[in-house]
Amino acid sequence: MSAMTLAPIDSDGTDAAASPTLGPPPKPRERLVPSLHDEVLARLRDFIVEGNLAAGARVPERLLCERFGISRTPLREALKVLASEGLIELLPNRGARVRRIDERELVDLFDVMGGLEALAGRLACERVTEEDFAEIERLHHAMYGHYLRRDLHGYFACNQAIHDRIVEAAGNAALRATYAGFAGRLRRVRYSANLDADRDRWGEAMREHEEILDALRRRAGAELADILFRHLRNKRRAAADREAQISE
Repeated sequence: MSAMTLAPIDSDGTDAAASPTLGPPPKPRERLVPSLHDEVLARLRDFIVEGNLAAGARVPERLLCERFGISRTPLREALKVLASEGLIELLPNRGARVRRIDERELVDLFDVMGGLEALAGRLACERVTEEDFAEIERLHHAMYGHYLRRDLHGYFACNQAIHDRIVEAAGNAALRATYAGFAGRLRRVRYSANLDADRDRWGEAMREHEEILDALRRRAGAELADILFRHLRNKRRAAADREAQISE
Protein backbone atom coordinates (compact mmCIF):
# COMPACT_ATOMS: atom_id res chain seq x y z
CA MET A 1 0.00 0.00 0.00
CA SER A 2 1.43 3.35 -0.94
CA ALA A 3 1.90 5.97 1.74
CA MET A 4 -0.77 8.60 1.90
CA THR A 5 0.51 12.15 1.48
CA LEU A 6 -0.95 14.36 4.16
CA ALA A 7 -1.57 18.03 3.58
CA PRO A 8 0.20 20.29 6.09
CA ILE A 9 -1.93 21.50 8.96
CA ASP A 10 -1.84 25.09 10.17
CA SER A 11 -1.40 25.75 13.84
CA ASP A 12 -5.13 26.49 14.15
CA GLY A 13 -5.96 23.01 12.83
CA THR A 14 -7.09 24.02 9.34
CA ASP A 15 -5.94 22.45 6.11
CA ALA A 16 -3.26 24.83 4.76
CA ALA A 17 -3.63 23.59 1.19
CA ALA A 18 -7.32 24.38 1.26
CA SER A 19 -6.85 27.76 2.91
CA PRO A 20 -6.63 30.73 0.56
CA THR A 21 -3.31 32.57 0.51
CA LEU A 22 -3.75 35.89 2.22
CA GLY A 23 -2.17 38.70 0.24
CA PRO A 24 -1.60 42.28 1.31
CA PRO A 25 -4.62 44.09 2.74
CA PRO A 26 -6.84 45.61 0.08
CA LYS A 27 -6.13 49.20 -0.88
CA PRO A 28 -8.66 51.80 0.18
CA ARG A 29 -11.26 52.39 -2.50
CA GLU A 30 -10.29 55.32 -4.70
CA ARG A 31 -12.44 58.40 -4.44
CA LEU A 32 -14.25 58.35 -7.77
CA VAL A 33 -16.45 61.39 -7.11
CA PRO A 34 -14.51 64.66 -6.89
CA SER A 35 -14.96 66.68 -3.73
CA LEU A 36 -16.81 69.98 -3.75
CA HIS A 37 -13.47 71.75 -3.30
CA ASP A 38 -11.97 70.04 -6.35
CA GLU A 39 -15.04 70.71 -8.47
CA VAL A 40 -15.27 74.39 -7.53
CA LEU A 41 -11.52 74.83 -8.08
CA ALA A 42 -11.65 73.27 -11.56
CA ARG A 43 -14.70 75.27 -12.62
CA LEU A 44 -13.35 78.56 -11.29
CA ARG A 45 -9.96 77.96 -12.90
CA ASP A 46 -11.57 77.24 -16.27
CA PHE A 47 -13.85 80.28 -15.90
CA ILE A 48 -10.85 82.59 -15.49
CA VAL A 49 -8.50 80.86 -17.92
CA GLU A 50 -11.09 80.96 -20.70
CA GLY A 51 -11.27 84.73 -20.53
CA ASN A 52 -14.57 85.30 -18.77
CA LEU A 53 -12.78 87.84 -16.56
CA ALA A 54 -10.30 90.29 -18.07
CA ALA A 55 -6.78 90.74 -16.75
CA GLY A 56 -6.91 93.05 -13.76
CA ALA A 57 -10.66 92.55 -13.26
CA ARG A 58 -12.05 92.01 -9.78
CA VAL A 59 -13.40 88.53 -9.04
CA PRO A 60 -17.17 88.93 -8.44
CA GLU A 61 -17.62 86.56 -5.52
CA ARG A 62 -21.37 86.98 -5.09
CA LEU A 63 -22.10 86.42 -8.78
CA LEU A 64 -19.81 83.38 -8.91
CA CYS A 65 -21.46 81.88 -5.83
CA GLU A 66 -24.80 82.22 -7.59
CA ARG A 67 -23.38 80.80 -10.82
CA PHE A 68 -21.85 77.73 -9.15
CA GLY A 69 -24.58 77.32 -6.52
CA ILE A 70 -22.18 77.48 -3.57
CA SER A 71 -21.48 79.55 -0.48
CA ARG A 72 -18.54 81.91 -0.19
CA THR A 73 -16.45 79.52 1.93
CA PRO A 74 -15.63 76.96 -0.84
CA LEU A 75 -15.22 79.81 -3.34
CA ARG A 76 -12.67 81.57 -1.17
CA GLU A 77 -10.80 78.33 -0.55
CA ALA A 78 -10.55 77.87 -4.31
CA LEU A 79 -9.37 81.47 -4.71
CA LYS A 80 -6.52 80.79 -2.29
CA VAL A 81 -5.35 77.88 -4.45
CA LEU A 82 -5.55 79.96 -7.65
CA ALA A 83 -3.56 82.70 -5.92
CA SER A 84 -0.84 80.16 -5.06
CA GLU A 85 -0.83 79.13 -8.74
CA GLY A 86 -0.32 82.77 -9.77
CA LEU A 87 -3.59 83.06 -11.70
CA ILE A 88 -5.16 85.65 -9.40
CA GLU A 89 -4.07 88.11 -6.70
CA LEU A 90 -5.68 88.32 -3.27
CA LEU A 91 -6.29 91.90 -2.13
CA PRO A 92 -6.26 92.51 1.64
CA ASN A 93 -9.88 93.03 2.72
CA ARG A 94 -10.84 93.73 -0.91
CA GLY A 95 -11.38 90.31 -2.45
CA ALA A 96 -9.35 89.17 -5.45
CA ARG A 97 -8.54 90.17 -9.02
CA VAL A 98 -7.21 88.40 -12.11
CA ARG A 99 -3.46 88.76 -12.25
CA ARG A 100 -2.27 91.09 -15.00
CA ILE A 101 0.95 90.22 -16.85
CA ASP A 102 2.69 93.11 -18.57
CA GLU A 103 4.62 92.76 -21.82
CA ARG A 104 8.06 92.46 -20.19
CA GLU A 105 6.92 89.82 -17.73
CA LEU A 106 5.16 87.92 -20.52
CA VAL A 107 8.41 87.67 -22.47
CA ASP A 108 10.40 86.67 -19.39
CA LEU A 109 7.94 84.01 -18.25
CA PHE A 110 7.59 82.39 -21.68
CA ASP A 111 11.37 82.28 -22.13
CA VAL A 112 11.76 80.54 -18.76
CA MET A 113 8.93 78.13 -19.55
CA GLY A 114 10.50 77.41 -22.93
CA GLY A 115 13.79 76.56 -21.24
CA LEU A 116 12.09 74.33 -18.66
CA GLU A 117 10.10 72.47 -21.30
CA ALA A 118 13.19 72.06 -23.48
CA LEU A 119 15.04 70.48 -20.55
CA ALA A 120 12.03 68.31 -19.79
CA GLY A 121 12.00 67.11 -23.40
CA ARG A 122 15.67 66.09 -23.29
CA LEU A 123 15.26 64.21 -20.02
CA ALA A 124 11.98 62.62 -21.06
CA CYS A 125 13.63 61.13 -24.14
CA GLU A 126 16.13 59.45 -21.82
CA ARG A 127 13.64 58.21 -19.24
CA VAL A 128 10.14 57.94 -20.74
CA THR A 129 8.59 54.49 -20.45
CA GLU A 130 6.41 52.83 -23.05
CA GLU A 131 3.47 53.30 -20.71
CA ASP A 132 4.25 57.02 -20.37
CA PHE A 133 4.49 57.41 -24.14
CA ALA A 134 1.24 55.52 -24.72
CA GLU A 135 -0.59 57.92 -22.40
CA ILE A 136 0.90 60.98 -24.12
CA GLU A 137 -0.05 59.53 -27.51
CA ARG A 138 -3.59 58.88 -26.27
CA LEU A 139 -3.89 62.47 -25.08
CA HIS A 140 -2.55 63.69 -28.42
CA HIS A 141 -5.22 61.84 -30.38
CA ALA A 142 -7.92 63.07 -28.01
CA MET A 143 -6.61 66.63 -28.44
CA TYR A 144 -6.75 66.25 -32.22
CA GLY A 145 -10.38 65.16 -31.96
CA HIS A 146 -11.19 68.30 -29.98
CA TYR A 147 -9.32 70.37 -32.56
CA LEU A 148 -11.41 68.92 -35.41
CA ARG A 149 -14.60 69.69 -33.48
CA ARG A 150 -13.31 73.20 -32.66
CA ASP A 151 -13.75 72.43 -28.98
CA LEU A 152 -11.16 74.74 -27.47
CA HIS A 153 -12.05 73.80 -23.88
CA GLY A 154 -11.34 70.08 -24.45
CA TYR A 155 -8.36 70.83 -26.68
CA PHE A 156 -6.68 73.01 -24.08
CA ALA A 157 -7.24 70.49 -21.28
CA CYS A 158 -5.52 67.75 -23.33
CA ASN A 159 -2.80 70.17 -24.45
CA GLN A 160 -1.87 71.10 -20.89
CA ALA A 161 -2.00 67.44 -19.82
CA ILE A 162 0.50 66.55 -22.56
CA HIS A 163 2.96 69.20 -21.43
CA ASP A 164 2.53 68.08 -17.81
CA ARG A 165 3.11 64.41 -18.76
CA ILE A 166 6.34 65.27 -20.59
CA VAL A 167 7.58 67.10 -17.50
CA GLU A 168 6.60 64.12 -15.32
CA ALA A 169 8.32 61.70 -17.72
CA ALA A 170 11.55 63.69 -17.24
CA GLY A 171 11.69 62.17 -13.75
CA ASN A 172 13.18 65.25 -12.07
CA ALA A 173 11.37 66.48 -8.96
CA ALA A 174 13.12 69.87 -8.89
CA LEU A 175 12.20 70.50 -12.52
CA ARG A 176 8.60 69.44 -11.88
CA ALA A 177 8.25 71.80 -8.89
CA THR A 178 9.80 74.73 -10.75
CA TYR A 179 7.61 74.13 -13.78
CA ALA A 180 4.46 74.00 -11.66
CA GLY A 181 5.40 77.32 -10.07
CA PHE A 182 5.37 79.05 -13.47
CA ALA A 183 2.63 77.14 -15.29
CA GLY A 184 -0.31 78.68 -13.42
CA ARG A 185 0.85 82.23 -14.08
CA LEU A 186 0.75 81.65 -17.84
CA ARG A 187 -2.31 79.43 -18.08
CA ARG A 188 -4.75 82.21 -19.05
CA VAL A 189 -2.53 83.75 -21.74
CA ARG A 190 -1.61 80.33 -23.15
CA TYR A 191 -5.31 79.66 -23.63
CA SER A 192 -6.01 83.05 -25.20
CA ALA A 193 -3.10 82.64 -27.64
CA ASN A 194 -5.23 80.13 -29.56
CA LEU A 195 -7.75 82.92 -30.22
CA ASP A 196 -5.29 85.19 -32.05
CA ALA A 197 -7.34 86.65 -34.91
CA ASP A 198 -4.37 87.49 -37.13
CA ARG A 199 -2.99 83.98 -37.53
CA ASP A 200 -4.15 80.38 -37.24
CA ARG A 201 -2.23 79.81 -34.01
CA TRP A 202 -4.49 76.91 -33.09
CA GLY A 203 -3.66 75.03 -36.30
CA GLU A 204 0.01 75.98 -35.98
CA ALA A 205 0.11 74.60 -32.44
CA MET A 206 -1.52 71.36 -33.56
CA ARG A 207 1.18 70.86 -36.20
CA GLU A 208 3.88 71.55 -33.63
CA HIS A 209 2.36 68.91 -31.36
CA GLU A 210 2.63 66.40 -34.19
CA GLU A 211 6.36 67.17 -34.27
CA ILE A 212 6.59 66.87 -30.48
CA LEU A 213 4.99 63.42 -30.49
CA ASP A 214 7.19 62.22 -33.35
CA ALA A 215 10.43 63.37 -31.68
CA LEU A 216 9.41 61.78 -28.38
CA ARG A 217 8.54 58.53 -30.17
CA ARG A 218 12.05 58.46 -31.65
CA ARG A 219 13.62 59.53 -28.32
CA ALA A 220 15.32 62.41 -30.16
CA GLY A 221 16.16 64.54 -27.14
CA ALA A 222 17.97 67.48 -28.75
CA GLU A 223 15.35 67.72 -31.48
CA LEU A 224 12.47 67.60 -29.02
CA ALA A 225 14.13 70.30 -26.88
CA ASP A 226 14.36 72.61 -29.91
CA ILE A 227 10.75 71.93 -30.93
CA LEU A 228 9.42 72.63 -27.42
CA PHE A 229 11.38 75.86 -27.09
CA ARG A 230 10.16 77.03 -30.51
CA HIS A 231 6.62 75.97 -29.57
CA LEU A 232 6.71 78.21 -26.49
CA ARG A 233 8.30 81.07 -28.43
CA ASN A 234 5.50 80.93 -31.02
CA LYS A 235 2.95 80.74 -28.23
CA ARG A 236 4.50 83.82 -26.65
CA ARG A 237 4.17 85.86 -29.85
CA ALA A 238 0.54 84.81 -30.29
CA ALA A 239 -0.22 85.55 -26.63
CA ALA A 240 1.32 89.01 -26.88
CA ASP A 241 -0.68 89.74 -30.04
CA ARG A 242 -3.88 88.53 -28.40
CA GLU A 243 -3.30 90.63 -25.28
CA ALA A 244 -2.76 93.65 -27.54
CA GLN A 245 -6.05 92.94 -29.34
CA ILE A 246 -7.93 92.73 -26.04
CA SER A 247 -6.49 96.00 -24.74
CA GLU A 248 -7.38 97.95 -27.90
